Amino acid sequence: MDIHEYQAKALLKEYGVPIPFGGLAYSPEQAAYRAKEIGGDRWVVKAQVHTGARGKAGGIRVCSDEHQVWDAADELLGHRLVTDQTGPAGKGVYRLYVEPVVVFDQELYMSMVLDRASERIVLAMSASGGMEIEELAEQDPEAIVRVIIEPAVGLLAFQAREAAFACGLDTALISQAEQILLSAYRMFRDHDATLLEVNPLVVTEDRRLIALDAKMSFDDNALFRHQNISELRDKSQEDPREMSALDRGLNYVGLEGNIGCIINGAGLAMASMDMIKHAGGEPANFLDIGGGASPDRVAKAFRLVLSDDRVEAILVNIFAGINRCDWVAEGVVKAMTELEVGVPVVVRLAGTNVEEGRRILAESDVELTTAETLAEAGERAVASVSREALREG
Repeated sequence: MDIHEYQAKALLKEYGVPIPFGGLAYSPEQAAYRAKEIGGDRWVVKAQVHTGARGKAGGIRVCSDEHQVWDAADELLGHRLVTDQTGPAGKGVYRLYVEPVVVFDQELYMSMVLDRASERIVLAMSASGGMEIEELAEQDPEAIVRVIIEPAVGLLAFQAREAAFACGLDTALISQAEQILLSAYRMFRDHDATLLEVNPLVVTEDRRLIALDAKMSFDDNALFRHQNISELRDKSQEDPREMSALDRGLNYVGLEGNIGCIINGAGLAMASMDMIKHAGGEPANFLDIGGGASPDRVAKAFRLVLSDDRVEAILVNIFAGINRCDWVAEGVVKAMTELEVGVPVVVRLAGTNVEEGRRILAESDVELTTAETLAEAGERAVASVSREALREG
């Protein structure tokens, strides 16, 4: 789960990491009021969206008076911000964050990420702040200092100091940097975060370190332990299909294809998508309905897949272990009876009670195609799209 910049900064502030004073705004009038409340003569108006590269896309505006703040807010609110990371659809801008312009002498990059390969949290720092980390890693990988944190002891003070020294910080700032890194790590650890990125971490003219921007992600599976983090979720920034699935206990990831997938087990789902690709098709989603696929759960999965207008066929692929094929078959019949499916459906069943499941499908009045093997299921799903296109043509 991602959160907005202002939310990440509020968490950092709770742990003692310095941030600029800022205010949230939902309208141009509020934005102008925030600028007046902050004081000074220059402000930054930032679109609060779950994406990086906002500055390049015009989502960060520097303003010199309250009228410019009002105009910037008016231009951003209600519009979609398209960046390199959002795709052509972009992200809707529904809230803004207003801060004073901070004059600085040096920019640093700092991040903490859960590295699944090493099963450790890794601290990454660089003296080349302000750049996208992908660009930095490609252009000058040696400029990134990496510290692997041992979970039994956490980030140690000497590791924080070494990282700060490696970034060329003035010796007078090392103590500040150490405290910021240790505080940021505690916040990261305490909230089961998977990513914290501060870019840039700046050195101001009066020799202070301030987190000028912040980005955070959290482990969805740990949110039950952190009600305060769960409440920060902004569903307007996420795929509505994925949000609907999450609310119904389904594991769903939206893709760009036209063959909807209803499958149990992540491994089988990945293999099924590979078979669709191998047969020349494109999956519309990853959907794992889990081991306890009752008829109602299968029907919910159908509704979810059909909510995507791009879906032109559905592949149901179930290997029943703790699950039962007859339950799945009942769910398929129920869904196709109650819903206006309107697209070809291919069903492949294997495992527990497979004969009973196939009998239920064969004796039903619904129109569908069955398959015996995984490869056959993928081929028939792709072929059904082609036949439907010819029929419409």
